[in-house]
Amino acid sequence: MSAQVQPFISTVAGTLDSKGRVCIPAPYRQILATQNTPGVYLCPSFSEATLEGFGDEVLQAFHRQQAEADPFFTPAFNDKVFAVLSMTQNLPLDENGRVRLPDDLIAHAGLKDRVVFVGMGTKFQIWEPVRFETMRAERLKRALASLSGGA
Repeated sequence: MSAQVQPFISTVAGTLDSKGRVCIPAPYRQILATQNTPGVYLCPSFSEATLEGFGDEVLQAFHRQQAEADPFFTPAFNDKVFAVLSMTQNLPLDENGRVRLPDDLIAHAGLKDRVVFVGMGTKFQIWEPVRFETMRAERLKRALASLSGGA
């Protein structure tokens, strides 16, 4: 693995075509390629109506962290591994940088014809634009409150 991983940054508008394909932004594809990620890993968010996208660095870090737990007698191990690994899909990129989103992921995030890619450092998210605007306003409000409240 590389010593310094390039973070996923910026907010990029995109489209979901009639075949359920989205084009992963070129800078995100470059980061994934740097991590030797075959395609892109996607899973539903466990706390929001969005999709979580990430590369091999996040997957391997999660795997290393879970490998230290008892895989047979720790309910938390089963919960975390099930939630992440069984729900994650490795989706191949086509020659144009597009991936076909599975129908269950499209439904989870409420995606229609437009999407928003949101860089989140070690991961990125794929949002439906109206839900994104609501979330963005809430997160900015909390971030500003933490500045004045010292949280």
